[in-house]
Amino acid sequence: MALMDFIKKQFIDVIHWTEEGDDVLAYRYPMQDFEIQYGAQLTVRDSQMAVFVNEGQVADVFGPGLHKLTTQTLPVLTNLKNWDKLFESPFKSEVYFFSTRLRLDRKWGTPNPITIRDKDFGMVRMRAFGIYSYKLTDPGKFYKEISGTREEYLVDDLDGQLRNLVIASMTDLFGESGVPFIDMAANQVEFGKAMNEKLVPVFERYGLALDAFAVQNVSLPEELQKILDTKIGMNMIGDMGRYTQYQTANAIPLAAQNEGGLAGIGAGLGAGVGIGQAVAGAMAGAMQPAAAAPAAAAPVVAAVAAAAVSADDVVATLEKLHGLVAKGILSQAEFDAKKAELLGKLS
Repeated sequence: MALMDFIKKQFIDVIHWTEEGDDVLAYRYPMQDFEIQYGAQLTVRDSQMAVFVNEGQVADVFGPGLHKLTTQTLPVLTNLKNWDKLFESPFKSEVYFFSTRLRLDRKWGTPNPITIRDKDFGMVRMRAFGIYSYKLTDPGKFYKEISGTREEYLVDDLDGQLRNLVIASMTDLFGESGVPFIDMAANQVEFGKAMNEKLVPVFERYGLALDAFAVQNVSLPEELQKILDTKIGMNMIGDMGRYTQYQTANAIPLAAQNEGGLAGIGAGLGAGVGIGQAVAGAMAGAMQPAAAAPAAAAPVVAAVAAAAVSADDVVATLEKLHGLVAKGILSQAEFDAKKAELLGKLS
């Protein structure tokens, strides 16, 4: 009896795999010294495929379903095992299961900035990151190219290789696109579609199908972003008059927190605006004949005085409005709108 039990344990008549986690792509069925019984039942569940490997070569691939291992279901092994001559003995082969479920939310990103040529800024170092999804579609190819005879092959084992392929393709795409960095954020969807098309054949080489690819963000390293912010700010300033308004707008919230409030910046603002107008008037006067100089001096002086008074009035009004915001009578949005209106009158 003990001998019969021992003999029965040497043959496998049921082969199946129940996935216990979400991270296994390939799994080698534990054969040890066992042999597969002729006519054994192979169960391949939905989102799985199975591969029979005989003497190091892929013999057959099975999709989802219940398969009885006979000469009809193993045509390649039929010749190898002489089953065409009714030799129906147990056989020794390796069985690998592959998970074909969709792998979602796989992340990619540039570990270091990549350098591209930009028509606005010259050479630019930029970063990018996003997500992609894929699934295994050709287990025979995946076995030959990637997983091999390992007992298990995990999703994480493949992530590094795929991420490097993505970054290499992305660098080429961004460099060849000719899209300025400033416009890249507005073209992220288009970049994602282009990357999808570019990577499809790369994934197919390994028996994989790329499902989706998305570029979520493109950015500059911190030190370059500060330079870009400064450039954008200067472009918004445009001229000295607008620059004065820009500085004043930035100074008002800080001044309101200090002793003396907004009134403390009135004189400086008036002087700044007055000096600017005085310089402009003086330059205009220099363009006129010398005889007209005395007549031009009086309007310039008057403009300086008027500008100073006007600036003081604006600052005083803003200080009162800021007090209303602190008391909850006026909203921040209403204050910002009124501030912009008053500062606009200084130009």
